[in-house]
Amino acid sequence: MSGIGSWKAEEFPRGAVIPESGNSRDYVTGGWRSERPVRSEEKCNQCLLCFIFCPDSAINVENEQVTTFNLDHCKGCGVCAAECPQDAIEMVPEGCELPGVNG
Repeated sequence: MSGIGSWKAEEFPRGAVIPESGNSRDYVTGGWRSERPVRSEEKCNQCLLCFIFCPDSAINVENEQVTTFNLDHCKGCGVCAAECPQDAIEMVPEGCELPGVNG
């Protein structure tokens, strides 16, 4: 059995390293989410603060309007709900549906 001094760096397995750039869209990270954002269209004034503060770029915007949340990449951190000045975003447990609101 060889000692630790004989190990070579290139022989260690890679961990948490993505060697190719520009591939974050290929990695679905929303699988461990326990809560998801739900937006009230009636309360939302389209200020886009949720879009600006989302650390995962998981808020879809078209024509300067929030449309949906990309739940493949939303980890359920709740930053969008915390930053919303209109309280238009509510974090709800996965599987919970609220009438009159869109996720």
